[in-house]
Amino acid sequence: MIKFEQVSKKFEDAEAVENVSITINKGSIYGLLGSNGAGKTTLLKLLSGIYTQDKGTVTVDGEPVYEQKKIKSSLFFIPDHPFFFSQYTITHMGQFYKSVYQNWNENRFQQLIKSFEIDPKKKLHKYSKGLQRQAAFILALSTMPDLLILDEPMDGLDPVVRKNIKSLIIDDVAEREMTVLISSHNLREVEDICDSVGILHKGKMLMEKDLDDLKSDTHKIQIAFKNGVPDGVFNGVRVLHQEERGSVLISIVRGDSDKILSKVNEFKPILLDILPLTLEEIFIYEMEDVGYAIKNILD
Repeated sequence: MIKFEQVSKKFEDAEAVENVSITINKGSIYGLLGSNGAGKTTLLKLLSGIYTQDKGTVTVDGEPVYEQKKIKSSLFFIPDHPFFFSQYTITHMGQFYKSVYQNWNENRFQQLIKSFEIDPKKKLHKYSKGLQRQAAFILALSTMPDLLILDEPMDGLDPVVRKNIKSLIIDDVAEREMTVLISSHNLREVEDICDSVGILHKGKMLMEKDLDDLKSDTHKIQIAFKNGVPDGVFNGVRVLHQEERGSVLISIVRGDSDKILSKVNEFKPILLDILPLTLEEIFIYEMEDVGYAIKNILD
């Protein structure tokens, strides 16, 4: 289990993260979402032991991460810009990681090189961004990590490679109970793979929830009546946003869908549609709610 407890980190006069608490269960995939500069990468670097927090604790299975060789040898961090030693091939990088990670799997390494069709003799700095990222995944998965930390992991990858990598990650989670923390702006990708998500803004957690619960709890309702919307139609329902389009009222609401439908049907609408929102729509609404306007989610 991974725990951030009341974690704060400051750089000069800027508070990168402030009093952040997150719990990530073993064998789960957690998506960390947020606006640019929200503090996501800082949290990833705290968990990987690159930074140490100013306040609070960061632990894996109850043990602090920073300067703990045993814990670091069981995790792998792929940053937004993967790092390779100058002039190294993927074979050279594999030899290096083999000396660092005790669970290194040479057979898997060779199989993944063949599967992704990476030239083992070509220097990595000569590859495109997408191929460099594929090489990073090959190296990461060959270390057989207990914890995989990913910052914008699919950037630069084509759809087929993305699908293959997601399948490999899901298989490791299912078979070995690997734990994954992903920070990404591609919310559709997070929606496909994650069990739970947390939304970070200006260094603070806005919300943290199981993804299925989050999606099942937030709805878009389209409703119309013969003589306008009657008073009290949404009494007892938490309304997040409303907009009128001609005779149709569009509302974003939270709560149990069956109870909401039962309540609204008491007023005999001539039109009533209730739809779940995508993770992207929920994220945009949450960010707008704290003043970070992106676009109208009703479009």
